[in-house]
Amino acid sequence: MDADVDFFAPRRCMRAPISEIFLAAELLDRATDAHLAGDRAEAEALIRAADMPAVRAWTESLWGSSKAYPDQHSLNRFRVVVDAPPNLPRENRIPQRMPTAAEKAKLIDRFGHRCAFCGIPVIRKEIRVAFSRRYPDAAYWGHTNPTQHAAFQCMWLQFDHALPHSRGGDNSVENVLITCAPCNYGRMQWTLEEVGLIDPRGIPILKTDWDGLERFLSRP
Repeated sequence: MDADVDFFAPRRCMRAPISEIFLAAELLDRATDAHLAGDRAEAEALIRAADMPAVRAWTESLWGSSKAYPDQHSLNRFRVVVDAPPNLPRENRIPQRMPTAAEKAKLIDRFGHRCAFCGIPVIRKEIRVAFSRRYPDAAYWGHTNPTQHAAFQCMWLQFDHALPHSRGGDNSVENVLITCAPCNYGRMQWTLEEVGLIDPRGIPILKTDWDGLERFLSRP
């Protein structure tokens, strides 16, 4: 019984981040500096170094196949919640699925470029696309998980609904969080209570100097 209580205790995130994620972020940060200094060879080498198998494995443990990761249930920790909002038919959901561009900017200004759950650095899709255009071999991005750069995939910034859209949540700035892709897709359609996550909107936001590599766009 005590083991069950510990297992289902409230938690900040579904899986604590590993040190390799922050190292990969540091490497991409240095790659950005090298790019802005005109050293493309150094930038490419650093981007390649950030593509770490350990980072991919961390991401896959949250959203990958349960057959490949048989301990995934220890991360999901789903529990039945009485009177939880039901899954709604598509026609009954809020029509507008995502925040507007202005609302997204407000959310990033509010949360910064950090996952509201696990705290890892995050990077907007537009920045990743810019990296891929300038360094297509190093910052590769295919159509399947194994063909996507591990660090850019893990740190992919998401606009995640605290109350899932499928459960009736709207896309207002009061209901949307900045998260990483693994925390977003790992939780899927479950409510915070169903997976035992503490609502980050009630926790003071710790801002850092991580800029999401936005400065990369300042050099063509």
